[in-house]
Formats: sequence, structure tokens, C-alpha cells
Amino acid sequence: MSKTRIAVLGAGWWAAENHIPVLKSRPDVEVVGICRLGREELLKAQEHFGIPFGTEDYKELLALENLEGIVVSTPHGFHYEHAAAALEKGLHVLCEKPMALHASEARKLAALAQSHHLHFVIPYGWNYTEYATKAKDLIQQGEIGEIEHVLCHMASALRDLFSGTGAWFAEEAFFRPQKKTWSDPAGGGGFAHGQLTHALGLLYWITNLQPNDVFCFSRTSESGADLYDAISCRFTNGATGMMGGAGTMPPRSTYQVDLRIFGSQGMLLLDIERPRLEVRRNDGRNSLIPLKAQPGEYSCVEPVQRFIDLIQGKTTENCSNASLGADVVATLDAAGRSAKSGRVEAIGKS
Repeated sequence: MSKTRIAVLGAGWWAAENHIPVLKSRPDVEVVGICRLGREELLKAQEHFGIPFGTEDYKELLALENLEGIVVSTPHGFHYEHAAAALEKGLHVLCEKPMALHASEARKLAALAQSHHLHFVIPYGWNYTEYATKAKDLIQQGEIGEIEHVLCHMASALRDLFSGTGAWFAEEAFFRPQKKTWSDPAGGGGFAHGQLTHALGLLYWITNLQPNDVFCFSRTSESGADLYDAISCRFTNGATGMMGGAGTMPPRSTYQVDLRIFGSQGMLLLDIERPRLEVRRNDGRNSLIPLKAQPGEYSCVEPVQRFIDLIQGKTTENCSNASLGADVVATLDAAGRSAKSGRVEAIGKS
């Protein structure tokens, strides 16, 4: 059986916890190489996962023969450079969020993927759930009419991570998260790029809304990374939105994600903390859709599986492609600028 040849660029905490184990679980995939800094850690990962090739130079990884896809899981600030280099090599890319830190970079990645006819997946786990698909279908079927306003709230228990003081959730992980990656605002550290990106990815997937301009208030940790974000947004169709949340829930709390989408014919409610998908219509024809999900549940297995299936031609459905990711990055880029300028900022399209 021919196997899909994949390499992992950035074999750190999350790659070791999620991406590599998922890839290794598939008999039709061969993880042919990994890249990360730190010779000792590199060898540790190679030995643990049984991966034949390891390097600290990502260009050596991309030069491997017959490579088909690359997983980019390096620190946030390197995603653009690494993903762009992989696309230029003709490789399909699964790129961790944020796919880039600036709108211009994200748009360039989306254009590269399109021009080279390559798959580009951002692993937004919630986009691949049954309830996300159902919510998207209900909206596309016109159950709530034209979208006029949205509320998108997310909260998580990561005050220590975004403050650079620790990572309670990874005390027994194979590798610990790098503090600077998550707590240095210059490299994209903070709640917006670290967490809120997931909720926006879900919102944009099920609604097809495109942001136009934003205003944002933000409050930061001791390291200067954002802990709280309050974003007002206007979309290209004229709809308005309130989006944001907090990274400071008590440790071991489950995720809060609450989407409330108001339309001309009714509203749709999607709550992940207390699983609920509900449509309330102006004509009284309401519906409550049963969900099998556990409270606050998150899994990132399906995006990796879908990445391989896309490469193998088993599916054409990408629930978190580069175009969607670019809209998320552009939103957060403009929000960051607004928090500093105190003004409404336009969404970057270039």
C-alpha cells in the first residue's frame, strides 16, 4: 500500500501531543521527518515516535524526497515563513493557528495555496464537529433569514500561559509549551491569537460572514499579552457583531464558546460549554437539535485526519481553509491595531 509521506515542522508541545500521534495512527501515512530546535529534544522525539529523519534546519526537511505534505507547528511568528516555503515547494500544508500574524501575510498564503492548487488546513477542531455542520446547514437553508447581528464569546483557563508563568494543563506533556510563544505579544502571544482565533474560525465557517472593520478594547497580562478582548465588528453585508472573551477562567475549567446569530427570520444559538444547538424563529417554528458532545469538549483529531483525506482525494471538504483563516487573521490584526490606536480600524485585504 502506497503511503502518504508527511513531515512535521515544529515538533514541539502540540505536535507531540496531537499531530504526530494522529498521523502515526494511520496505516496509510508515513511520517518521514521532523524538525525542531534543540538537538537533545529532536533525538528524543525521533526515538519516541520512531521517525527516521530529524533536523534543526527546516530547509533540509522540505528537501526530503517524495514529500507530499507538511505540518507547520512552529512558534506563531514563524508560521508565514514556514508555510510559504512549503507551498512554494509544492507541498500541501496543515498550519497551526494563527496561520500568520498579519493580514497581508495571511492573504499571501491563501493566494499561494490557490495558485499552486494545494490544500491548506488550519486545525480549528470545532469546525469539524457534527453540530458545526448542522448549524451551517441550518443557516444556509435560510432558517434564520439574512444574518443581521452576531455574538461570539469564548473563554479558557490559560492565565498562566499568557502571563508566561506556567502551563498547568501540560505538566505531564512530552514537551512543555514554550513560554515566549504564548506570552510575548511581539510574537503573537496572548488570548486573541492563542484562543479566540478558534471561535472566530467557527463563526466564520458556519455563517460565511466577512469582516469589514473593527474596534477593540483589550486588557493585558504582566507580559503584555492580551488576556481579555472586546471587539465590535461590522461585516461586509452590513451585519454587526460583538466578539471576544477571556483567557482567565480558573484552572481545569472547560471551554466556553457561545455563538448567538440573529437573522431577519429568527436566531440560532450554539453553546459548546453546555451543549446546545437551537433555532428560534419569528413564526414560532422553533427547534432544539440534540447534541452528543460533552460539556466544553475540544478535539483536534479530525482536522489532521481531514488533511490526509484531502491529499489522498478522499474528500473535497475543507472546513478551515486558507481563505477562512485569512479572514480570522485580518480580524485579529485589525483588532490589535485598534486596541493601540483607540480608533476603528479597517480589515486589511492586501
